[in-house]
Amino acid sequence: MDPRINPFSPGAGTAPPELAGREKIIEDVSIALHRIRSGNSAKSVLMVGLRGVGKTVLLNRLKNDAEAEGIVCVQFESPENRNLPAMLVPSLRAALLKLDRMAGAKDLVAKAVKVLGSFISAAKVKYEGMEFGFDLGKEEGVADTGDLDYDLSELLQSVGAAAQDKKTAVVIFIDELQYVPEAELAALISALHACAQKRLPVAMVGAGLPQLVGNVGRAKSYAERLFDFPVIGALPDEAATEALQRPVELHQVAFEEDAIAEILKQTQGYPYFLQEWGSMCWSVAATQVITREDAVTATDLAILQLDASFFRVRFDRCTPMEKNYLRAMAEINMPAPRSGDIAAAMKKEVNQLGPLRKSLISKGMIYSPAHGDTAFTVPLFADYMKRIIRLEK
Repeated sequence: MDPRINPFSPGAGTAPPELAGREKIIEDVSIALHRIRSGNSAKSVLMVGLRGVGKTVLLNRLKNDAEAEGIVCVQFESPENRNLPAMLVPSLRAALLKLDRMAGAKDLVAKAVKVLGSFISAAKVKYEGMEFGFDLGKEEGVADTGDLDYDLSELLQSVGAAAQDKKTAVVIFIDELQYVPEAELAALISALHACAQKRLPVAMVGAGLPQLVGNVGRAKSYAERLFDFPVIGALPDEAATEALQRPVELHQVAFEEDAIAEILKQTQGYPYFLQEWGSMCWSVAATQVITREDAVTATDLAILQLDASFFRVRFDRCTPMEKNYLRAMAEINMPAPRSGDIAAAMKKEVNQLGPLRKSLISKGMIYSPAHGDTAFTVPLFADYMKRIIRLEK
């Protein structure tokens, strides 16, 4: 069929034509943010899930919905090896500029701007990337100690007071939150806690890999009382079917029931893979009805595409020893092999592989679903590893 009107959108963070199966989390976050803006208690939200489940898409949707309700939102992604203050400062400056444009008194916003200036001056000594092309002035004696825990708390409280004065809220949306170093994550949690205690309208909506829950718990023991941790996973069959059927219906196209069954079997309901398979089905179908045969052909094409891009890009980031670890995991043929089994497969002691395992976790390649267990953060990655192993033999 015509590729110009292919409705599917496989891509990093690309919004699908049908955001199916996420209605509850969208409503829950909307309720929480409205409560926080009104001065009522509610938890910030940290969404966790594997790669390809649509966390970034969902984060974008939640931000857009909040902005439509008049909430001041800022958003950034936390990459590896970048400090939080350097990422947070431009976002908070943007939030204060938005607040300044709102009707109402300006003095608390002006004070918050100066507090941000003080924070920048103090943080320059400690953190890289704190040089900015703007001078905000300083608020002497506030957020200028150089202690991130204290200064960030003072800064967010000042931002919260300005938002409260404008009868709105400031919400920080952060993607890939698992990459924020523990000490900096602890400071951010402390600052959000201080705002929550004073009912100031500042909140965070974050997204990250499953290890984020453990990172947050280690950073602050009370974190489980400050955040909700909704798990974003594969779609149930009904929602996955909607994600495939509804986009093509707009073009008077339909999937056969057997075609849907084949796609669900291959993709296991993961949203990114549904988009990839749907796109390939559209490309190979010769009629307005997408058949099981089309789905089978699409599977071969989708796997070639994923192996050359989605999977390979992640695998190529690893060192030779890390690749050997991933191979051993795949060959054990279990969803979450034990560390001891991996060590045995590699003819090593468990403690010898500890640094290697830690490095792969920090790179976002694997996580620990339970103590001593290890699983891939990328769905279907074990199948990719088995294909690589076969080619190497």
